[in-house]
Amino acid sequence: MSLGSLLLKIRQKYKHGLQTAFYRDYIREKFLTSKPVTDTTDTTCEIHVLTSTTDWLNLMWVLKSFYHFSGRLYSLCIHDDGTLTQEHCDILKYHFPDSRIIDRKIAEEKMVALLKPYPRCLEFRKTNHLSPKVFDFVAYLESDRLLLLDSDVLFFQEPTELLKRIESPTYLYNCVNRDIASAYTVEPAVVRERLGFTMQPRFNSGLGLIHKKSINLDWIEEFLGLPGIIGHFWRIEQTLLTLCSSKFGVELLPEEYEVRLEKGINDFPCRHYVGVIRHLMYSEGIRHLVQNGFLKELNQ
Repeated sequence: MSLGSLLLKIRQKYKHGLQTAFYRDYIREKFLTSKPVTDTTDTTCEIHVLTSTTDWLNLMWVLKSFYHFSGRLYSLCIHDDGTLTQEHCDILKYHFPDSRIIDRKIAEEKMVALLKPYPRCLEFRKTNHLSPKVFDFVAYLESDRLLLLDSDVLFFQEPTELLKRIESPTYLYNCVNRDIASAYTVEPAVVRERLGFTMQPRFNSGLGLIHKKSINLDWIEEFLGLPGIIGHFWRIEQTLLTLCSSKFGVELLPEEYEVRLEKGINDFPCRHYVGVIRHLMYSEGIRHLVQNGFLKELNQ
């Protein structure tokens, strides 16, 4: 390795400081010795997550912090984005022995058959890496209610309001955390004009309750015909979930769940560490959990 390459690697590693590197590269792996979460068989709601070779360790912190602070044992389905190794799957299965891990290649066969009558859906499923959040989650869902959860949402105490909405049989809306701004691939005015309903502003698809019947393939096939919808790679999946939820019925979770870019946990139940603040997941979120005895509590 050249001196220039070495210096670049060092700068990248310590870009956000020594504390971030310490919790990301050393403390984060301490989770591999924590006890498994067993008996996740409650089908009141089923957690669905999409993960990868770069995010699976973060996902373990997300899931164990949720199970620990919520006190719930919702069933769990982990979707491989196609990059997980057998070792990653084995580790995840050890820590969540009652979970289902969906192999990407096997899912491809199922989804191609399921989406064959929906050519726009099928093409989107083939070409967008995040499309399983739209199609596969519901196709493999074994409950009427889905807890949508990204690999960068840490929990610090019981998410009371989220659980209340999930478990109330009379609560019939989808509900998600509020984004810092609306981030869609279509203009809300076009949606109102062509489809006759209003898009929910600031819908974020990283955390929330989704009702199974709200993800309607006939609707999505129509949505994918909107002009310009096949746009920003990271936004289209969120756009489709917003459209489905807006047509079905949607609310946003309270302020304490919303996406924020400034530092500080602020005694909120959880925090979504989106890409631009991902470094805070380590230097703030994981650090907070460790300093408050989270790892010790897991092993008791």
